[in-house]
Amino acid sequence: MEFTGKIIAILPSRSGVSKSSGNEWTVQEYVIEDTMSGQFPRRMCFSVFGSDKIAQFNIQMGDELTVSFDIDARQWQDRWFNSIRAWKVERANSNAAPAVAPDTMSSGAPVPPPAPAAAPDFLSGDDKDDLPF
Repeated sequence: MEFTGKIIAILPSRSGVSKSSGNEWTVQEYVIEDTMSGQFPRRMCFSVFGSDKIAQFNIQMGDELTVSFDIDARQWQDRWFNSIRAWKVERANSNAAPAVAPDTMSSGAPVPPPAPAAAPDFLSGDDKDDLPF
């Protein structure tokens, strides 16, 4: 799933040591707001797990981003909690045409079309036909 918007909050990072493996972990949470939804903007709090991913994504306050994420739920003491974990973050303006070097502009070579978008998630699922007719 994807969500595009502007980073409006960066929450304090949390870190610790895994009880099972003894490995250190770090998680950073961010709040993103969809500014295109009109009078009542949608907001989402998502997390980035791992100091390497936190550094790689380099999310700053006010960044316009498209966040690809997975949602998972887990139970603790008879209550359920959702977790929204980002696995890819792109700058919202990254879809702009790439800059062309001045020496290639005069070559007259045709510009290739953009790469096709990935197939929607509903196409990659089960091949079973669930239609009742």
